[in-house]
Amino acid sequence: MKKIISIATIYIFFFSFVLPIAGNAQALSSADIKAQMVKEWERSKAYTIDYLNTMPADKYSFKAVDSIRSFAQQMLHLAQANLFLMSLATDLKSPSFGSDREQSPTAHTKDSVMYYVTASYDYCINAVKSSDVSKWGEIKKLPFGNYEETRFALMNKTLEHQAHHRGQTTIYIRLQGIKPPQERLF
Repeated sequence: MKKIISIATIYIFFFSFVLPIAGNAQALSSADIKAQMVKEWERSKAYTIDYLNTMPADKYSFKAVDSIRSFAQQMLHLAQANLFLMSLATDLKSPSFGSDREQSPTAHTKDSVMYYVTASYDYCINAVKSSDVSKWGEIKKLPFGNYEETRFALMNKTLEHQAHHRGQTTIYIRLQGIKPPQERLF
């Protein structure tokens, strides 16, 4: 009898909760996926600007230890990688920041870093908006290592890379005795 009640309970649960949820699921269109990618880049840009504004201008040269990048260098690296990786993903020509900004002391001021970083996010947002979603599944051979990835995977890796370097700067801000920006998941 207990076995019959248990089986009946499972069936009631399945037909009452699982099937209605599955029946209401909607397929994502390519336009939905592109819109979500644009939304994530816009959120990431706003979050990174929060970081740039949180760190005092006179602390942009701060390094937690001598052997690592300064706060400015981390953010400039993030910007350069945004341009490089997204251009690989979309084939959209990226703006040229000239030679390695990360190593250029004149680029390390708050105003310069803000300019380069926001320009890199604007480029990424525009690249996603103007890209052809039907090509996102194409495989690209990368000009370094022996890697091949889809265009869509490269876009996701670009998003992951900038989050990684922004996250690293959390400790830089904390070491200044400042509370870092509240996380922006949505």
